[in-house]
Amino acid sequence: MLKGRPKEPTPPGLPPESRPIGQLVAEGIRLYARRFWPALALGVPIAGYGALATLFDGRGAVVLGVTGGTVLVTLTYVGASVIAADRPVPRRRLLVAFAVGLIVFLPFPLLVLVYVLPAIAWLALVGLAVPAAVIEGAGVVDSLKRGYELGRADYVHALGGMATLAITFYLSTRVLALAINAGSGQAAEIARPLAEGVLWPVVVLGSALLYFDQAARVESGGPRSRRSQDADLHHVDEPHRPGRADAEGEPRPATGGQP
Repeated sequence: MLKGRPKEPTPPGLPPESRPIGQLVAEGIRLYARRFWPALALGVPIAGYGALATLFDGRGAVVLGVTGGTVLVTLTYVGASVIAADRPVPRRRLLVAFAVGLIVFLPFPLLVLVYVLPAIAWLALVGLAVPAAVIEGAGVVDSLKRGYELGRADYVHALGGMATLAITFYLSTRVLALAINAGSGQAAEIARPLAEGVLWPVVVLGSALLYFDQAARVESGGPRSRRSQDADLHHVDEPHRPGRADAEGEPRPATGGQP
Protein backbone atom coordinates (compact mmCIF):
# COMPACT_ATOMS: atom_id res chain seq x y z
CA MET A 1 0.00 0.00 0.00
CA LEU A 2 2.86 2.37 0.77
CA LYS A 3 4.50 1.79 -2.59
CA GLY A 4 1.56 3.25 -4.48
CA ARG A 5 0.58 2.59 -8.04
CA PRO A 6 3.29 1.53 -10.49
CA LYS A 7 4.40 4.18 -12.93
CA GLU A 8 2.62 3.81 -16.25
CA PRO A 9 4.65 4.11 -19.45
CA THR A 10 4.27 7.31 -21.44
CA PRO A 11 1.93 6.77 -24.39
CA PRO A 12 3.54 7.11 -27.82
CA GLY A 13 3.19 10.45 -29.56
CA LEU A 14 0.99 11.04 -32.56
CA PRO A 15 2.51 10.80 -36.05
CA PRO A 16 3.66 14.03 -37.75
CA GLU A 17 0.56 14.32 -39.97
CA SER A 18 -1.66 14.66 -36.88
CA ARG A 19 0.84 15.91 -34.31
CA PRO A 20 -0.58 18.82 -32.24
CA ILE A 21 1.36 21.96 -31.45
CA GLY A 22 2.07 20.98 -27.85
CA GLN A 23 3.71 17.76 -28.97
CA LEU A 24 5.74 19.70 -31.55
CA VAL A 25 7.23 21.87 -28.81
CA ALA A 26 7.85 18.81 -26.64
CA GLU A 27 9.64 17.05 -29.50
CA GLY A 28 11.83 20.12 -29.95
CA ILE A 29 12.80 20.00 -26.28
CA ARG A 30 13.54 16.27 -26.49
CA LEU A 31 15.74 16.82 -29.54
CA TYR A 32 17.55 19.57 -27.63
CA ALA A 33 18.23 17.18 -24.77
CA ARG A 34 19.26 14.33 -27.07
CA ARG A 35 21.72 16.46 -29.08
CA PHE A 36 22.54 18.86 -26.27
CA TRP A 37 25.98 20.19 -27.14
CA PRO A 38 25.42 20.72 -30.90
CA ALA A 39 22.04 22.25 -30.10
CA LEU A 40 23.42 24.50 -27.38
CA ALA A 41 26.01 25.79 -29.86
CA LEU A 42 23.12 27.20 -31.89
CA GLY A 43 22.39 29.63 -29.08
CA VAL A 44 25.92 31.04 -28.81
CA PRO A 45 25.59 33.45 -31.79
CA ILE A 46 22.19 34.62 -30.54
CA ALA A 47 23.58 35.30 -27.06
CA GLY A 48 26.41 37.33 -28.58
CA TYR A 49 24.00 39.21 -30.79
CA GLY A 50 21.74 39.97 -27.83
CA ALA A 51 24.66 41.37 -25.82
CA LEU A 52 25.76 43.50 -28.77
CA ALA A 53 22.24 44.76 -29.46
CA THR A 54 22.09 46.42 -26.02
CA LEU A 55 24.71 48.91 -27.25
CA PHE A 56 22.49 50.17 -30.09
CA ASP A 57 19.15 51.90 -30.30
CA GLY A 58 17.02 53.56 -32.94
CA ARG A 59 18.37 53.36 -36.48
CA GLY A 60 21.49 51.51 -35.36
CA ALA A 61 19.40 48.72 -33.87
CA VAL A 62 17.42 48.39 -37.14
CA VAL A 63 20.59 48.19 -39.23
CA LEU A 64 22.07 45.61 -36.85
CA GLY A 65 18.91 43.53 -36.99
CA VAL A 66 18.65 43.58 -40.80
CA THR A 67 22.31 42.68 -41.28
CA GLY A 68 23.79 40.75 -38.37
CA GLY A 69 20.52 39.46 -36.99
CA THR A 70 19.40 38.05 -40.34
CA VAL A 71 22.71 36.27 -40.90
CA LEU A 72 22.88 34.76 -37.42
CA VAL A 73 19.26 33.60 -37.33
CA THR A 74 19.70 32.01 -40.75
CA LEU A 75 22.85 30.19 -39.65
CA THR A 76 21.17 28.80 -36.54
CA TYR A 77 18.08 27.72 -38.48
CA VAL A 78 20.23 25.90 -41.03
CA GLY A 79 22.12 24.22 -38.20
CA ALA A 80 18.89 23.18 -36.49
CA SER A 81 17.64 21.71 -39.77
CA VAL A 82 20.81 19.63 -40.02
CA ILE A 83 20.28 18.33 -36.47
CA ALA A 84 16.63 17.54 -37.23
CA ALA A 85 17.60 15.74 -40.46
CA ASP A 86 19.84 13.45 -38.39
CA ARG A 87 22.07 12.55 -41.32
CA PRO A 88 25.06 14.04 -43.12
CA VAL A 89 24.14 16.97 -45.35
CA PRO A 90 26.22 17.92 -48.42
CA ARG A 91 27.89 21.32 -48.33
CA ARG A 92 26.01 22.48 -51.41
CA ARG A 93 22.69 22.01 -49.61
CA LEU A 94 23.96 24.09 -46.71
CA LEU A 95 24.93 26.93 -49.03
CA VAL A 96 21.56 26.81 -50.78
CA ALA A 97 19.73 26.71 -47.43
CA PHE A 98 21.73 29.70 -46.22
CA ALA A 99 20.82 31.69 -49.34
CA VAL A 100 17.17 30.71 -48.93
CA GLY A 101 17.27 31.73 -45.27
CA LEU A 102 18.66 35.17 -46.12
CA ILE A 103 15.76 35.72 -48.51
CA VAL A 104 13.21 34.49 -45.98
CA PHE A 105 14.54 36.37 -42.97
CA LEU A 106 15.51 39.63 -44.68
CA PRO A 107 12.07 41.29 -44.21
CA PHE A 108 11.61 39.80 -40.72
CA PRO A 109 13.19 42.66 -38.68
CA LEU A 110 11.19 45.22 -40.65
CA LEU A 111 7.96 43.30 -40.10
CA VAL A 112 8.70 43.12 -36.37
CA LEU A 113 8.86 46.93 -36.30
CA VAL A 114 5.25 46.97 -37.55
CA TYR A 115 4.07 44.21 -35.20
CA VAL A 116 5.32 40.77 -34.27
CA LEU A 117 2.30 38.90 -35.64
CA PRO A 118 2.91 39.80 -39.32
CA ALA A 119 6.51 38.63 -38.90
CA ILE A 120 5.42 35.28 -37.47
CA ALA A 121 2.74 34.92 -40.15
CA TRP A 122 5.40 35.47 -42.81
CA LEU A 123 7.68 32.80 -41.36
CA ALA A 124 4.78 30.34 -41.06
CA LEU A 125 4.04 30.82 -44.75
CA VAL A 126 7.54 30.59 -46.26
CA GLY A 127 9.98 29.82 -43.42
CA LEU A 128 9.95 26.06 -43.98
CA ALA A 129 11.88 26.64 -47.19
CA VAL A 130 15.08 26.48 -45.11
CA PRO A 131 14.67 22.92 -43.74
CA ALA A 132 13.26 21.93 -47.14
CA ALA A 133 16.51 23.03 -48.77
CA VAL A 134 18.56 21.09 -46.20
CA ILE A 135 16.53 17.88 -46.31
CA GLU A 136 15.32 17.76 -49.92
CA GLY A 137 18.30 19.34 -51.64
CA ALA A 138 16.46 21.48 -54.20
CA GLY A 139 17.73 24.79 -55.58
CA VAL A 140 16.96 28.23 -54.21
CA VAL A 141 13.83 28.90 -56.25
CA ASP A 142 12.44 25.39 -55.87
CA SER A 143 13.10 25.45 -52.11
CA LEU A 144 11.19 28.73 -51.78
CA LYS A 145 8.29 27.22 -53.73
CA ARG A 146 8.43 24.12 -51.56
CA GLY A 147 8.42 26.22 -48.40
CA TYR A 148 5.31 28.03 -49.61
CA GLU A 149 3.65 24.71 -50.40
CA LEU A 150 4.49 23.37 -46.94
CA GLY A 151 3.23 26.50 -45.24
CA ARG A 152 -0.12 26.32 -47.04
CA ALA A 153 -0.58 22.59 -46.38
CA ASP A 154 -1.99 23.37 -42.93
CA TYR A 155 -1.39 27.06 -42.35
CA VAL A 156 -3.23 27.06 -39.03
CA HIS A 157 -0.83 24.43 -37.68
CA ALA A 158 2.23 26.21 -39.10
CA LEU A 159 1.14 29.59 -37.72
CA GLY A 160 0.19 28.11 -34.36
CA GLY A 161 3.50 26.25 -34.12
CA MET A 162 5.60 29.30 -34.95
CA ALA A 163 3.58 31.53 -32.62
CA THR A 164 3.76 29.03 -29.75
CA LEU A 165 7.52 28.69 -30.11
CA ALA A 166 7.90 32.48 -30.18
CA ILE A 167 5.70 33.01 -27.12
CA THR A 168 7.45 30.21 -25.24
CA PHE A 169 10.82 31.75 -26.06
CA TYR A 170 9.73 35.24 -25.01
CA LEU A 171 8.21 34.23 -21.68
CA SER A 172 10.87 31.66 -20.80
CA THR A 173 13.76 34.04 -21.48
CA ARG A 174 12.24 36.63 -19.15
CA VAL A 175 11.81 34.10 -16.36
CA LEU A 176 15.28 32.60 -16.85
CA ALA A 177 16.87 36.06 -17.04
CA LEU A 178 15.29 36.99 -13.72
CA ALA A 179 16.53 33.74 -12.18
CA ILE A 180 20.07 34.35 -13.47
CA ASN A 181 20.02 37.94 -12.31
CA ALA A 182 18.73 37.06 -8.85
CA GLY A 183 20.84 33.94 -8.37
CA SER A 184 24.23 35.14 -9.55
CA GLY A 185 23.96 38.88 -9.35
CA GLN A 186 24.52 39.32 -13.09
CA ALA A 187 23.26 42.55 -14.58
CA ALA A 188 20.11 42.38 -16.65
CA GLU A 189 22.14 43.31 -19.76
CA ILE A 190 24.09 40.06 -19.31
CA ALA A 191 21.38 37.81 -17.88
CA ARG A 192 18.93 38.35 -20.73
CA PRO A 193 21.35 37.47 -23.59
CA LEU A 194 22.45 34.38 -21.66
CA ALA A 195 18.86 33.26 -21.27
CA GLU A 196 18.17 33.89 -24.96
CA GLY A 197 21.22 31.86 -25.94
CA VAL A 198 20.16 28.91 -23.80
CA LEU A 199 16.55 28.86 -25.00
CA TRP A 200 16.96 29.82 -28.66
CA PRO A 201 17.71 26.23 -29.78
CA VAL A 202 14.19 25.20 -28.78
CA VAL A 203 12.79 27.72 -31.27
CA VAL A 204 14.86 26.70 -34.28
CA LEU A 205 14.70 22.97 -33.51
CA GLY A 206 10.93 23.13 -33.16
CA SER A 207 10.68 25.12 -36.40
CA ALA A 208 12.82 22.53 -38.18
CA LEU A 209 10.63 19.70 -36.87
CA LEU A 210 7.59 21.60 -38.15
CA TYR A 211 8.86 20.75 -41.63
CA PHE A 212 8.08 17.05 -41.03
CA ASP A 213 4.56 17.90 -39.81
CA GLN A 214 3.75 19.94 -42.89
CA ALA A 215 5.44 17.54 -45.30
CA ALA A 216 3.33 14.70 -43.90
CA ARG A 217 0.21 16.84 -44.33
CA VAL A 218 1.13 17.51 -47.96
CA GLU A 219 1.50 13.79 -48.60
CA SER A 220 -1.78 12.99 -46.86
CA GLY A 221 -3.64 15.73 -48.72
CA GLY A 222 -4.13 18.27 -45.95
CA PRO A 223 -4.69 18.64 -42.21
CA ARG A 224 -5.51 15.02 -41.49
CA SER A 225 -6.34 15.53 -37.82
CA ARG A 226 -9.09 18.04 -38.55
CA ARG A 227 -10.43 16.03 -41.49
CA SER A 228 -10.78 12.94 -39.35
CA GLN A 229 -12.47 14.97 -36.61
CA ASP A 230 -14.91 16.42 -39.12
CA ALA A 231 -15.70 12.95 -40.42
CA ASP A 232 -16.80 11.87 -36.97
CA LEU A 233 -19.18 14.81 -36.45
CA HIS A 234 -22.91 14.31 -36.68
CA HIS A 235 -24.25 16.21 -39.71
CA VAL A 236 -27.39 17.94 -38.47
CA ASP A 237 -28.37 19.17 -41.91
CA GLU A 238 -28.10 15.66 -43.40
CA PRO A 239 -29.35 13.29 -40.72
CA HIS A 240 -30.10 10.52 -43.26
CA ARG A 241 -26.85 10.76 -45.24
CA PRO A 242 -25.10 7.41 -45.83
CA GLY A 243 -22.36 6.50 -43.40
CA ARG A 244 -21.94 5.40 -39.85
CA ALA A 245 -25.14 5.37 -37.81
CA ASP A 246 -25.53 7.53 -34.75
CA ALA A 247 -24.43 5.88 -31.53
CA GLU A 248 -27.84 6.55 -30.02
CA GLY A 249 -29.62 4.84 -32.92
CA GLU A 250 -27.54 1.70 -33.07
CA PRO A 251 -29.14 -1.51 -31.71
CA ARG A 252 -27.42 -2.74 -28.58
CA PRO A 253 -27.58 -6.14 -26.90
CA ALA A 254 -29.44 -6.19 -23.65
CA THR A 255 -27.65 -6.67 -20.36
CA GLY A 256 -26.71 -10.28 -19.74
CA GLY A 257 -27.22 -11.13 -23.40
CA GLN A 258 -31.03 -11.07 -23.13
CA PRO A 259 -32.98 -9.99 -26.26
